[in-house]
Amino acid sequence: MDAQQLLVSTEWLEKHLNAPDLRVMDASLVLPGDPRNCEEEYKKCHIPGARFFDINDIADSRSELPHMVPPVEKFISKMRAMGIGDGHRVIIYDTNDALFSAARAWWMFKLFGKNDVAILDGGLPKWLKEGRPVEDMPPIMRDRHFTARRNAALIRDVTQVAASHKLSDAQIVDARSPVRFAGQEQEAREGVRNGRIPGSKNVYYKDLTGPSGTLLPLDEIREIFADEEIDLDKPIILTCGSGVTACVLALALEMLGHKQWSVYDGSWSEWGAYPELAIDTGW
Repeated sequence: MDAQQLLVSTEWLEKHLNAPDLRVMDASLVLPGDPRNCEEEYKKCHIPGARFFDINDIADSRSELPHMVPPVEKFISKMRAMGIGDGHRVIIYDTNDALFSAARAWWMFKLFGKNDVAILDGGLPKWLKEGRPVEDMPPIMRDRHFTARRNAALIRDVTQVAASHKLSDAQIVDARSPVRFAGQEQEAREGVRNGRIPGSKNVYYKDLTGPSGTLLPLDEIREIFADEEIDLDKPIILTCGSGVTACVLALALEMLGHKQWSVYDGSWSEWGAYPELAIDTGW
């Protein structure tokens, strides 16, 4: 695996599980209202040696919004405590039936300057279906030095998104389901209106993976963006419900070679909660 490789297969990971410079992370997360406990599931069954990347914990505790990006010092501290450091190659997976929260963890690493990070294509469901090894023992973790440098180009806040919306200097692409994008489904978070950012376009994150949970071929992904009249030669701001599935689209764009993308961290949890910000609804 080189620093530019963004996906690895289950076959590749099993073959390299014992590599001394490899670190595996379970970054599973559930949507609001789902009773599952991802950390408890991890404790009972995970890929050998995997650490648990708790997206809700590795977050800015000062924010009222869900799992916002933490200060760089907190990210460094959390990674060091899990034995993740300079020189390690990191492979991330989640337990969803389609690529979901693993992409959020990948984006956070990239945001803080670590690029030798990839996602397990198909995640734990594919790994289990193929009968590959799992364990319930916690890994031995030793503190490692972790160097971080925040890349501000990969993240946007509400002020920046509102300015881009007003100036039309970037395309805004929403990863939520079509019914949520249209405002036809009640938002799970209290105080958040139904709808979308005016002028935004919709690419549902689940449409980028096939039945086995693996990412579609790049030519098919490119066609999906083209069908929504998204220009891959122009800047794109990615949004979703709370900054998680927007990162699936970020991964896809990165694989397509598109470099002018950023993630709106607050996403609809923030925009939909501000009555002074305009929204659209309908098909």
